[in-house]
Amino acid sequence: MESIDKISGTFGKRCNEPKTNVSSAVIRRLPRYHRFLGDLLREGKLRISSAELSRIMNVTASQIRQDLNCFGGFGQQGYGYNIKFLYNKISELLGVNESFNAVIIGAGKLGCALAATHMFERRGVNRLAMFDVNPDIIGTRIYDVPVYSVSELGKFCKENNVHIGVITVPKEAAPEITDVIVEAGVKGIWNFANIEINLDRDDVIVENIHLGDSLMALCYEIKTANEKREEND
Repeated sequence: MESIDKISGTFGKRCNEPKTNVSSAVIRRLPRYHRFLGDLLREGKLRISSAELSRIMNVTASQIRQDLNCFGGFGQQGYGYNIKFLYNKISELLGVNESFNAVIIGAGKLGCALAATHMFERRGVNRLAMFDVNPDIIGTRIYDVPVYSVSELGKFCKENNVHIGVITVPKEAAPEITDVIVEAGVKGIWNFANIEINLDRDDVIVENIHLGDSLMALCYEIKTANEKREEND
């Protein structure tokens, strides 16, 4: 069995240089590759072809090769992909090993639900603290995450090198919270408030999450499928 170092060295020589402009669609597929490759690793799999991966992920083999070629390829004809090597390279691309620091602003039901998951740690993100206006929970810990007053938010972010602000507050409060954390140097915003946050600056990345939109898209797909079945009856 070839060693990972030997295989990765071979891949490195064969790969083209990564493209400088990668589409957002490709970037958004990377976490899915990461998730499926992680599952394969846990099953003890060592290598996989693009055809095999396509069947598992329900994506064409051509799409997989095109996506990975954006970052150098990582494959070898007749060999396929070394799963551990590819998983580690995608982890690197996604910043899993960067140890980003995050705070959750809003300790309501959604904020607490996010704090309860292991999602952050598994993706290399440290949950440092939560912030809220409710005096009954300030000074407590929620799922072992300390809760501070929102009045301390800016100071905390500056002093603790916070990279990501997770906003779960009511939409009326979201713009002010955004101003506070951006002023404190936060460069990434994961926004769950029911409002679009659009910043006229290039140094802060905003990911607007609308759970209701996802639900309605699902409802549309169900409705469309039902209508097709009725037409065929």
